Amino acid sequence: MPTIHPIDTIVSDPDISYGQPVIIGSRVRVVDLVASHLYRQLTADELATNFNLDLGQVYAALAYYYQHKTELDATLRSEAQQAKKYLQQLDEQGKLIHRG
Repeated sequence: MPTIHPIDTIVSDPDISYGQPVIIGSRVRVVDLVASHLYRQLTADELATNFNLDLGQVYAALAYYYQHKTELDATLRSEAQQAKKYLQQLDEQGKLIHRG
């Protein structure tokens, strides 16, 4: 019978980031690392450096993302919509600095 070796790198704790999946031993949310990978096109090495993680943690977070893609994509979309809403409010209040 084969032995299954779980990788205990991702944790969800209601006391950390409202229970969203984070990399154990850190406050780095999986969705934040994934957003940098997908939208900023950072490599695993760059993610490790930018988030102060080792490569095993980075690859575990990416694997977790692909195993829970539908759920985490919904979180990414929701947060992007919320950010757009906040930026619009700041713009309407004249508090947004436009750079061009």
